[in-house]
Amino acid sequence: MTEAVVSPVESRRDRRQFIDLPWSLYRTDPNWIPPLRWNQSQLLGFHRHPFHDNAELQCFLARRGGEVCGRVAAILNRVHNEHYGEQRGFFGYFESIDDQVVSSRLFDAVKQWFASRDVRAIRGPTNPSMNYECGLLIEGFDSPPTFMMTYNPPYYPRLIEASGFRKTHDLLAYAGYIDQLPELQERLRPVVEQVREHFDVQIRGMDRSRFLDDVYLFFDLYNRAMVTTWGFVPLPQNEKRHLGSSLKSLLVPELALVADVDGKPAGTILGLLDYNPRIKEIDGRLLPFGFLKLLRNRRGMKRLRVISINVLPEFQRWGLGLLLMSALVPKALELGIQEAEFSWISEANDLARQGLRKGGAVHIKTYRLYDYEAAMPDGG
Repeated sequence: MTEAVVSPVESRRDRRQFIDLPWSLYRTDPNWIPPLRWNQSQLLGFHRHPFHDNAELQCFLARRGGEVCGRVAAILNRVHNEHYGEQRGFFGYFESIDDQVVSSRLFDAVKQWFASRDVRAIRGPTNPSMNYECGLLIEGFDSPPTFMMTYNPPYYPRLIEASGFRKTHDLLAYAGYIDQLPELQERLRPVVEQVREHFDVQIRGMDRSRFLDDVYLFFDLYNRAMVTTWGFVPLPQNEKRHLGSSLKSLLVPELALVADVDGKPAGTILGLLDYNPRIKEIDGRLLPFGFLKLLRNRRGMKRLRVISINVLPEFQRWGLGLLLMSALVPKALELGIQEAEFSWISEANDLARQGLRKGGAVHIKTYRLYDYEAAMPDGG
């Protein structure tokens, strides 16, 4: 058999092959959702994206007999390292045929790239950071992912672990269904009443007349509320602006709620329609007319991803998040939503997990982050 060769992505042809590889790997998998090509090319640094103002990223391709058979990216996220005071690298965008030699050589290239920068601790997958798509699917292969969640074949954990990576943390996805909603509302009623007794709480939707201001408010609360969440990395101002602009056409204001306590924002809940079936329909291509198909007849979309419930730390144990969930239910019903996924939830977030179980949500998928620690050189 021809030997697998790994090389850095340098040319325009290399970049195109890097992005195109999943289309051949997943061509017979009915659950795979293609990425939005333009968005992925930006996040990879092939086109302008503010993530790269504070990061360095190098892509690698594996070829056998001239055919691309694997890929991976090495990512040096300076925002993470400054926030945690450590020197850590990340890997992402990993794809490979089921061949241990191919995957091991890809990870060897990543390890060598980081070693040349004196980085010996590596975590992943992050595409390209915890603020975007992250985690390797290890449980729940029987259904497609929701919008902005990852998907991979069942053999990937074996390939990654064989290269010396070990579990560091799991991220969980829960599902709730329309027939559970009456029971959910009844279960939440005592908590909702208790919150309203303790606080002067007003729930409002995002204001269409000042939409971007409310999007930036969401990201501000996100940065303040997530400080104790495992792996959290604050969003820099330039990424807030870019994400806000990107989400503007995708957000449904009725599914983005703000909780004001005593007249000040204290929490938000953000639901995004599951655009993945539409993305599959347009094969990840927004141009020339893909974006029109993506956004047409949004009332025809019956699945929702609750992407984030962010509550300031001083209100987290008072049930403000459950109040926001309760307020989202009638909004989702008005839009004809049949199913909601809550993702992702850190395995260490007992408060959120208990709240979802109380509401009748069911754990459906698990995503894993892996760590690798290189041995110190002699005398190090």
